[in-house]
Amino acid sequence: MNTRYFLLSLNTRYMRMKIFGERPINEVQEDFTSSYPFLKIEFFKNGAVRQDRYPAKQKIDHQQKLKNAWHWKHDEGYLEIKDAMSVLELENAFIDQFGLSAQVYRKSGNVWLETTMTDNWTLKQQNDHGREISVGIKTINDNDNNDYELTRDEH
Repeated sequence: MNTRYFLLSLNTRYMRMKIFGERPINEVQEDFTSSYPFLKIEFFKNGAVRQDRYPAKQKIDHQQKLKNAWHWKHDEGYLEIKDAMSVLELENAFIDQFGLSAQVYRKSGNVWLETTMTDNWTLKQQNDHGREISVGIKTINDNDNNDYELTRDEH
């Protein structure tokens, strides 16, 4: 495995993910999902400039290598991923550091939803919300005022 995980505190994760052209996309996805089981990441072709959404027909097959998703040539390196990172920060880090167009999805019951409407949420918030929606387990931070979907009916 090319990824190292660290626990910064009891409730905070830090991941240092190895990125290189010959690495299979499914390995990157498995590493990411092992830390965030209610989130998944997909990679897309030719997405030099991130729009609100990537067309499904441009999604890269999970068995392909990362080099098939690169918009331009990059050397190998590490991507630092922390619980406090927003989804937008993570997606921008993939494209800025490696030319990889990525989109994070959150589990909602039995379906995966794009997180484009909540890209400002942290990875931890997204994962906790996916857990709550999918299995009904509430977290300590359930009263977070930034969680629009959970508080929209209170006003």
